[in-house]
Amino acid sequence: MIGSIRLSDIATQMDAQLIGEDVSFTAVSTDSRTLKTGELFIALAGASFDGHRFIPQAVDRGAVAVVVSTRQSIDLPQLLVDNTEKALGFIGSLNRQKSGATVIALTGSQGKTSVKEFTGAILKTEFNVLVTQGNLNNMIGAPLTLLRLEKAHDRAVIELGANAAGEIAWTARITDPHIVLINNAAETHLEGFGSLQGVVRAKGEIIDSGKSTHTVILNADDDNCEAWHDRAIAAGRQVRLFSIAKPQKTKVDYQALNIQADADGSRYTLTTPRGWVDCFIPMPGRHIVANAVAAAALAVEAGASLEKVAETLACVKPVPGRLYPLMGVQGARLLDDSYNASPSSFKAAIDVLADVCHASQRRAVVIMGDMAELGDKAEMLHSEIGSYARERGVNQVWTVGAFSSLATQAFGDGAHHFDSQESLCVYAREAMANDMVVLVKGSRSAGMDAVVAQLTTGGPH
Repeated sequence: MIGSIRLSDIATQMDAQLIGEDVSFTAVSTDSRTLKTGELFIALAGASFDGHRFIPQAVDRGAVAVVVSTRQSIDLPQLLVDNTEKALGFIGSLNRQKSGATVIALTGSQGKTSVKEFTGAILKTEFNVLVTQGNLNNMIGAPLTLLRLEKAHDRAVIELGANAAGEIAWTARITDPHIVLINNAAETHLEGFGSLQGVVRAKGEIIDSGKSTHTVILNADDDNCEAWHDRAIAAGRQVRLFSIAKPQKTKVDYQALNIQADADGSRYTLTTPRGWVDCFIPMPGRHIVANAVAAAALAVEAGASLEKVAETLACVKPVPGRLYPLMGVQGARLLDDSYNASPSSFKAAIDVLADVCHASQRRAVVIMGDMAELGDKAEMLHSEIGSYARERGVNQVWTVGAFSSLATQAFGDGAHHFDSQESLCVYAREAMANDMVVLVKGSRSAGMDAVVAQLTTGGPH
């Protein structure tokens, strides 16, 4: 944090009730197990947990005060609020307002974590940068990230995610970014958004929710770019476009040209308003190139040099769970993409698998777990994955999960469905061979990382 905050500062601006002494704090905790002496404890509550139950532990560990939604019988200052989650966001916003850093925020249905990591890596070569840790991108994670801002930071890269409308509006408001990017929109979290257009509108909330936002970077290759562009212009923002497609009628500011991809990565020429530079990224897939161009756009708009963009991208490494190459049993190569899945990200992963197998003359196998939160489109979208795998020349599909069985039917000959991960792994360990590349993918709730663990022999390939 930057300096200290007094409870009265929060109480006045949030119309909250201060009970006890008006103390100050320089750090915040939402976890009584890791709280340190002198920190403010915020008792968050959710569907399956209630931080108020752990206030005695927070007191024992030396909390200076607590933020609660119900008055507590404790001899410690407390701030009584209507919603402790909103209080966390407000406190994060107070710390953000003290920062002189150039703040970047980004969102999208896919690739936002990769874009965040690429952007942070580029900027760190020239600046002192705060980057969202892991996937702390929601209503709790975003303010916790803002609370990590220190006076020494001159750049911040904040990832914003959402499961429902209004969430990005809130996190973008407290983040108050100068530069924002929407990577794409796809049919994800449909149970929360209702439809693809619901996703598009929600992602667009990042455009006009921050008072300091002056530049909006959009994916010209996304079908929804025009809607976001109109929203940005209406909000008085400067718009920058990025693309990996061939030259278009619309002027594109950041573009990858002459893309040459193989199993080891992609080479391309990056054109920007500041000139051009040849780039190589050692990860396969055109969607990886798109993420790299998005990151370059963010970094350059935030002051990075093209030289540092190219140098950094040439050294990036794949992230475990995201098309992470491993050595599988029986000498097979395995692509661990088990972190999460949506219909569009699944198709992108199959594209990578097909390209790698074409370049290496190996057989392509997809191990598929269910994709979550697809609402009433779940059956159709799972079937589409089976059909798409067939179209892209995949040799075999092995599935587990109620909805994934529909992909088996759509794929036809060469597909096998299993009632459990255990039976799938028994079969796979026997069937895998050294002329195969095996893609493992499914939503986090499908737990496909457990399948990866059963089918690998050790470290990265």
